[in-house]
Amino acid sequence: MKNIAIVIDGLTGGGAERVMISLATEMVAQEHTVTILSLSNRCDYAIPEGINVCYLFDHKASKVDRFWQVKASVAKLQAWFADAEQQQGKPFELVLSNLDRSNNLLAKSRIRSVYYIVHNSVEEELQRQKKLGPLAYWYLLKSKKNLSGKNLIAVSKGIEQEVSQGTVISPKNIMTIYNPFDIEDIQKKSLIENSAIPNEPYIIHVGRLARQKRHDILFAAFAQVSQKVKLVLLCNKPGKALKLAEKYGIADRLILPGFQTNAYNWIKQAQALVLSSDYEGFGNVLLEAIAVNTKVVSTACPHGPDEILTGPLSDYLVPRRDPKALALAIERVLISELDLAEADIIGKVTASKIAQQYLSLAK
Repeated sequence: MKNIAIVIDGLTGGGAERVMISLATEMVAQEHTVTILSLSNRCDYAIPEGINVCYLFDHKASKVDRFWQVKASVAKLQAWFADAEQQQGKPFELVLSNLDRSNNLLAKSRIRSVYYIVHNSVEEELQRQKKLGPLAYWYLLKSKKNLSGKNLIAVSKGIEQEVSQGTVISPKNIMTIYNPFDIEDIQKKSLIENSAIPNEPYIIHVGRLARQKRHDILFAAFAQVSQKVKLVLLCNKPGKALKLAEKYGIADRLILPGFQTNAYNWIKQAQALVLSSDYEGFGNVLLEAIAVNTKVVSTACPHGPDEILTGPLSDYLVPRRDPKALALAIERVLISELDLAEADIIGKVTASKIAQQYLSLAK
């Protein structure tokens, strides 16, 4: 039985957070001990039984890795590890670090057996950060460079290749481990009835309202879709999304239920799921849609979609930032008949298989 720690910036709605909860759930099912240590004190998720969750700070922890704070934060982190190991009577044999703040603290600590998970395109994140000004860019660049000399795990082969060929990070070692999915659980949750789900035909987009997700491209494309379907947005800022939709004349075709803890039944009932991002780490929602037999359209963004949509599904990959191409692909997918059960990717991402790949790293 292994003792595992997962360190993450917070447990608010996001892809990395859901991935780590899925991984922890599977490890606990395999009778290992898992503790999730969140830097911030917020949690938007119902945590499954058997997973220990601890909070390092009693606030949002948004500045804990800044230069004036980092020494005290690292000391607090190390003290938490020492206390936890003493209480459990054994060391952590594997520590998984997620997201920039956690990475920055662990990289400067004496904690051993740490693997840093790269959830997103490093180059694309840096390009985006440049637009926020030199300080924001410098902070992110420094955060990425802190991963040099470390053991890294990329969530897609595209990210592994980007890091290996790039000049920002020189890792000690890097490998790809796909995100874990409990296919059976996804399918089970997709069948839960929800009276809020509309009876009329709709396509769906699942993702926070962030520049990376390109809701502007999605809305511009949807304005060109002639078929009578609505667009359901599962996002964290429905009011802001509605304002943006008004610019594209599609506000009356939107359904905005807000963030949903169970998105799978919404995805299951959709005619298709659309991903319009500029970049991704893996593109989890594409996999989740395929798992519940919902057709998908995606931008061929770095990284992940081209590793998920292979064979006949690759016909529904379109160039990013091209609303017309996206609209045409949506029109095509709505009248297509696809056998999603044959998707190659499903067999590569089962939670049990992915958990074993992680557990094999434990010292």
